[in-house]
Amino acid sequence: MHCLLLRHGIAVNTEEWESSERERPLTKEGITKTKQVAAGLKRIDIKPSHLLCSPLIRTQQTAEITREALQIKATIQLCPELVYDQSPMLLFETLQTLPKDAFVMCVGHEPHLGQTAALMIFGKNCSGLSVKKAGGCLISFDGTVGVGRGNLVWWMAPAQLRALP
Repeated sequence: MHCLLLRHGIAVNTEEWESSERERPLTKEGITKTKQVAAGLKRIDIKPSHLLCSPLIRTQQTAEITREALQIKATIQLCPELVYDQSPMLLFETLQTLPKDAFVMCVGHEPHLGQTAALMIFGKNCSGLSVKKAGGCLISFDGTVGVGRGNLVWWMAPAQLRALP
């Protein structure tokens, strides 16, 4: 299995948003930069077979932008296990239900994605790992998805993804 962990794009500041945190959307800049990141992912031939995202609006917007750019046929599955306040261990259970040859894109939040990546790669929490807004990392698993069984393929900031040739 390949697992692309992608953080949502730039969202409206919490201080400026008067409604529910779950409804906080991407900014115009966030939409533009997310489209550029998605174009970079397309240039390196990313082809997810499954698309999971946190049920928060900003992740759904990021997932939809990426889905369109990459022409992903899979529907977006809302995945509460990707919300920032959930245990990363819950995502492992979800991933284990998917085919071993799946290419899964998971759109979520920090600090959840950094903690998830650390568990996938190192088998334990590791401070200092974080995914920038609209940045991501690709982790592969040979065989069963599990804690400490992942291999880091790449980890890129959004500027790097946008600059891909």
